[in-house]
Amino acid sequence: MRSSAWYPPSPCGLLSLPLLLLFSVLVILCSPAADAINPIVIKGYKFFDSVTKNEFFVKGVAYQPRTSVVDPLAQPTACQRDIPLMQKLGINVIRVYQVDPTLNHDDCMKAFESAGIYLILDLTSPNNSIDRSKPSYDLSLYKALTATVDAFSSYPNTMAFFGGNEVTNNNTNTDASAFVKASIRDIKAYIKATKSRYIPVGYSSNDDADIRDQLDAYFDCGDPTEQVRNVGYVSELENHFYKLNTQACSIHCIFTIDKVDFYGLNLYEWCGTTVNFQTSGYANRTLTFSTYNIPVILSEYGCNLVTPRVFAEVATIYSSNMTDVWSGGIVYEWTEEANNYGLVQIDQATGQVTTLTDYDNLQKALAGVSPNGVNMDQFSSSRQGQPCPPASSSWRASTKLPPTPSEAVCTCMVSSLSCVSNGQVTMNDSVGKQLGIVCGMTSCADITVDGTQGLYGKYSFCAPIDKLSYVYNAYYVAQKKVPQACQFSGYAQTATPQRQSDQGCTDLTAGRNATTNSTTSATSSTRWRFRGCAVAGASLLSAGVLALG
Repeated sequence: MRSSAWYPPSPCGLLSLPLLLLFSVLVILCSPAADAINPIVIKGYKFFDSVTKNEFFVKGVAYQPRTSVVDPLAQPTACQRDIPLMQKLGINVIRVYQVDPTLNHDDCMKAFESAGIYLILDLTSPNNSIDRSKPSYDLSLYKALTATVDAFSSYPNTMAFFGGNEVTNNNTNTDASAFVKASIRDIKAYIKATKSRYIPVGYSSNDDADIRDQLDAYFDCGDPTEQVRNVGYVSELENHFYKLNTQACSIHCIFTIDKVDFYGLNLYEWCGTTVNFQTSGYANRTLTFSTYNIPVILSEYGCNLVTPRVFAEVATIYSSNMTDVWSGGIVYEWTEEANNYGLVQIDQATGQVTTLTDYDNLQKALAGVSPNGVNMDQFSSSRQGQPCPPASSSWRASTKLPPTPSEAVCTCMVSSLSCVSNGQVTMNDSVGKQLGIVCGMTSCADITVDGTQGLYGKYSFCAPIDKLSYVYNAYYVAQKKVPQACQFSGYAQTATPQRQSDQGCTDLTAGRNATTNSTTSATSSTRWRFRGCAVAGASLLSAGVLALG
């Protein structure tokens, strides 16, 4: 039985205490646990630890062991095996290229968190990505990307996402970048609208000499009128306690949604010990990014044309030659595979791990660096975004991006049709053939895309079956709905429409304006997490303790 002595309420429910005591208890009791990991935030073109305010440099490794299970973060035994070796190496970030969002990742992510290791996660996978040879961006891809965001957004050591990796890799497929950029735009908006902590979204690019300048500029340019309010990089509660109110806008309180939050470059120009900062090409790439207004990292590095690798470039990456432009890099890769880039060898039969010479050499290289960063409070930047690259013979990606996929739009459209697919077509063969046939009989402008001209049909993001039904119906209506016009070799059937026409269907899309509104609404009712303690923001503000400004 509880005695009559007074007991303080839980740390996050102290609103009835005197204001001075409330402030003290919030500061003391809401401090992170010993093994907590601080969110990494962006200010200008640098990463920072949101609590210590120290600049954060990525010392990473690509982590994608090729086993029967494609998701390395759903294998707790393997994670526990590898983490101590990563700690010994001095790693603070892993980059994972593919996961299964339906699996459980709690054990691995908690283990990496306890070890002080962050995750940069690629959102795409071989089955859910933009095909550079025939690019499109549809509802199924949008759902796959958001499912992965949902699976990893709650982990405090999820540092960032990559929305694409080397999709455009030469001057014959630059139009694919418009679709990648649209998906990144929508993932950014989705995170802001649905998550309590904003997680930056970037792009990892290749270093093709013909188009690298255009790629670098394209993902950093954006329409300044397409902006949304952001309280996620450094929350407004943290702004108050960190006394950052006057700097709020320099910490992305307003950001352009059509551009990436950070940029990664896969760079393999430094090979062996016969080159240096100047002759390797690193100096030229550093000069290129010296005016970039967002963080830049080496999203892959570690040329293996000379083996064993000695990683001579590490000393330069974390030296004053590069640290004011680059925020570190990610070595490719953890396990030895057929491409001969591994730091460790995994015995597939026993699961035992053996470190290789490359591991020892990288350990020595990382142990010898201590990059000098700046304090977040003392740092400011006036750099501006890049202008979008003009169209040319080598660059054809339109600055006009595809629309945001919307299931409501597609459902509405299908409900208006009188002639639809009967479900007999197969995804891999018959749908494509049928579309080819019907598009020769009626206009398919409403379902096709052109990333070069910036032309995107209003239903171009719908499922292939739905698009086929749409053009079946267009032909059927054009033929005055005579019965034989809805046959198509037995693949179509008539239907009773649920609405008179598809007029108004495209108004149902969430769109960027709707996302902005929902973000503002969500922010006002969010239970903010302040240094490990969930507090009701509105209640604290009404108490007059955490008033902003």
